[in-house]
Amino acid sequence: MAMVVATATQESGQQQGIGVEGNQFLTFCLGDELYGIDILRVKEIKGYMAITKIPNMPSHIKGVLNLRGTIVPIIELRTKFGMATIDYTAFTVIIVVVVRDRIMGLVVDSVSDVVNIDKRDVHLPPEFGEKVDVSFLNGIGNSGGKLIALLEMERLLSDGDLQDASAAVAA
Repeated sequence: MAMVVATATQESGQQQGIGVEGNQFLTFCLGDELYGIDILRVKEIKGYMAITKIPNMPSHIKGVLNLRGTIVPIIELRTKFGMATIDYTAFTVIIVVVVRDRIMGLVVDSVSDVVNIDKRDVHLPPEFGEKVDVSFLNGIGNSGGKLIALLEMERLLSDGDLQDASAAVAA
């Protein structure tokens, strides 16, 4: 069963980051950590379903699924972030997003909420030195006393990831 969250209606190149007044973010969990994606990137949320595996793909690209006639590459964020894999549960979902005009699915442990985060409540990501890459974070948001790592989808999914995902669709 799919729940439509938002339709990404922006034209190419006009994807929004953190605006003057702040934005709405879909929040989700990976383990005990809370992450957020700009709601304008989210097309829908689907319960986890069978994914067709594609040989010779990087481990974080789980395969593809057919979403109403569109073949969508699926990326497991736990693996992408170097986290331990877990068994999927009834709460495991696929968040269907638009990245650089491509539709992709992200497997996450669970969806939490849609929150408004004012620009004043977004802080720059901490710097850990050269060995730790945090370039995929737009910032750290504070909402209701909880810290949310706000993901920048353009930087989270590298050109290599997008090429691999395109190869998975073409297979």
